[in-house]
Amino acid sequence: MTTTTLADQTTARRLSGFKPTGRLHLGNYLGAIRPMLDDIGAESTVMIADLHALTIEHDPDRLRSLTLELLATLLACGIDADSTTLYVQSDVPEHAELHYLLECATGYGEAARMIQFRQKASGPEPVRLSLLTYPVLMAADILLLDADDVPVGDDQTQHLELARDVANRFNTRYGRTFTVPRPVHPRVASRVMDLADPSGKMGKSSTVDAGLIYLLDRPELVRRKVSRAVTDSDGVIAYDPYRKPGVSNLLEILAACHREEPSLVAVRYRSYTELKEAVAETIVDTLAPTQRRYAELIADRAYLDEIRRLGAQRTRERAQRTVARAKRAIGLAA
Repeated sequence: MTTTTLADQTTARRLSGFKPTGRLHLGNYLGAIRPMLDDIGAESTVMIADLHALTIEHDPDRLRSLTLELLATLLACGIDADSTTLYVQSDVPEHAELHYLLECATGYGEAARMIQFRQKASGPEPVRLSLLTYPVLMAADILLLDADDVPVGDDQTQHLELARDVANRFNTRYGRTFTVPRPVHPRVASRVMDLADPSGKMGKSSTVDAGLIYLLDRPELVRRKVSRAVTDSDGVIAYDPYRKPGVSNLLEILAACHREEPSLVAVRYRSYTELKEAVAETIVDTLAPTQRRYAELIADRAYLDEIRRLGAQRTRERAQRTVARAKRAIGLAA
C-alpha cells in the first residue's frame, strides 16, 4: 500500500497500541500482532499505552511489571526493534501535550458518547475523568506519529472514527496539520471470542481466565482450556457465528492460525472432540516459539531497558515535529 502524508513518505505508516492492564492473549496475537508482522510493506510503530492504564484503579508496581512483560512479549512474538519502532507511551511526553491541544478541538458530547465511557459511567462505581478523555488521548497517539493505518477491533472502531473527526476538524479550522488515519481490519479472527462465553470477546469482556488463552500459557493449560470450550448440543461442525458461536469461534481460531477460511476448515472434522484437539495442538505449536524467546528476553533486563530507551528516542524525533506543527497551526507558536 502506498500513500502520501504530510511528511511525503512513500510507505504507509501503521500504528498498533497495547495497554499493559493484563497479559497478551491469543486474540491480540491473531487480530493485531501477526497481521502487523505479515505486512512488510508498512512502516510499523508499536506503542505500549501505559498512560491508558491509568483510567482505572491500578497497582503501580503491577503496572510497571506488566509494562516490562508486554515489552518482552511483543519482542518474543517477532517484532524487530531495528525495523519497527517499539516504545512506551509515557516515555514520550508529546503524547500528553498533543492530547490537550486536541481536547481544545473536541466537544464534550463527542467524548461522552463513547460506548466504553457510557457503560462504566452508568454503573455504581466512581469513574475517573481520564476515562472520559482517553479517546482524545488515543487520537493524539495516532495523529502524533502521522499514522496512515491503524489496526482496530470492532470495539475500537468508534474511537478511531473520533480520531478521524478530530483530525479533519483541526485541519479545516487551522490548516492541514494531521494525516487522517484509516482503520485496518484483519481478514479473519478480528474478534476472537471467549472460550467459556463465546458471546463476548476474548480479553476485556472475559470475567474468568478459563475462556482466555494467554500467549504465555503452558501447553497443558492451553489444552485444558480448549477442551472445556463451550460448544452446543447438536454435534454438527459448521461455521455459523450466529447459530453456533462456540463452534464457529474454534473454527475461526484454527483457520486464523493456518491462514485459511473457517468454512473450509469445518469440513475436516467429524466431532467436537476432534475439533478441540486440533485447535489445542495448533495453538500450542503457534505459541511455542514466542514462549521460548520470551524466557530469554525477560532474563535480560539491560537489553529490554535499552530497547525502551532507543524506541522513545526514535519516536520523540517525529513527535516533536508534529507538536510544533500543531502549536503553530493553533496559534501558540510563530
